[in-house]
Amino acid sequence: MNQLETPPSTLKAAVMTAAAALVWIALYGNLELLAESLLHVTGLPRTTSFGEAVYFFLFEVPKVMLLLTAVVFVMGVVHTFVSPERTRALLSGRRVGTGNALAAMLGMVTPFCSCSAVPLFIGFLQAGVPLGVTFSFLIAAPMVDGVALFLLLGMFGWRIALTYVLLGFLIAVISGLAIERLRLEGELEEWVQKLQKGDASAHDDGVALSWNDRFREGLASVRSIVGKVWLFIVLGVGLGSAVHGYVPEEFMVTIMGKDAWWSVPAAVALGVPMYTNIVGVLPVAEALIGKGAAIGTVMAFMMSVIALSAPEMIILRKVLKPRLIAVFAGIVASGIVIVGFVFNLIL
Repeated sequence: MNQLETPPSTLKAAVMTAAAALVWIALYGNLELLAESLLHVTGLPRTTSFGEAVYFFLFEVPKVMLLLTAVVFVMGVVHTFVSPERTRALLSGRRVGTGNALAAMLGMVTPFCSCSAVPLFIGFLQAGVPLGVTFSFLIAAPMVDGVALFLLLGMFGWRIALTYVLLGFLIAVISGLAIERLRLEGELEEWVQKLQKGDASAHDDGVALSWNDRFREGLASVRSIVGKVWLFIVLGVGLGSAVHGYVPEEFMVTIMGKDAWWSVPAAVALGVPMYTNIVGVLPVAEALIGKGAAIGTVMAFMMSVIALSAPEMIILRKVLKPRLIAVFAGIVASGIVIVGFVFNLIL
């Protein structure tokens, strides 16, 4: 065979991967239609709270699973080119905070909700990215994005929009730095720790592997990682669906409208069990403010809904040990409470 010719096995793997990618794109681009069709089969009207909750579940589970599969496959292939050791060496040369800031900025330009950001979080760990840097991304991705900025501008004006974006960015960076300083890598689940360390000798930074081998590595990563976390994704999204559409606005206004020191932490506690993205929670925030709730208290509630959702914690439990989840939630919640007080103070 001529050296320039592509081996049949590699060509077959490339064709199959391309076909799978087309199927993925078709499915991801039609998630709403798929969810509506499945809901129609159940006979439930979407106009009811229960019907909306079921629709939300049917939409979110495939979305998160598709994202997880794609990210893990790509990172599995990338892993054959660049070993975790090289990735860590690359990032260790940066000044403290630079990696966190870059990860937070990456999160700000990716339109993911908290559960959808988890696949990339796992992908970063798989590539050997430091734990604190991955958390900066995980916090920033759902909390701030371009769409949210424009919606905030339209609803509340430039002062609130820019203050929200700046404080959200700072929470992501500072929280990531704090988690990195605590050296909690041992609080990752054992299978994730093994994933981080990788096996560089198996592929020698990509020198010895064919494309067919690389695709196989990607598929092996999908089988290994998706097989471990899929049930937690279903449970997490299921919890989010159970509360979706049942937002008790009137009750929350009675809490958030009071001029008391505990209103901000109470709003954060109320927001954690709920699950939506920033676009979904903004109309609720606008309605609460319109009914007399304090701006800072509502912003704290909004941040807790999108950055500390209980469904996200359930999914993360397969990746992180309880202590690390508690530290992550505690640090981010503290930052959000401070942001709420700052908003109430300056606006």
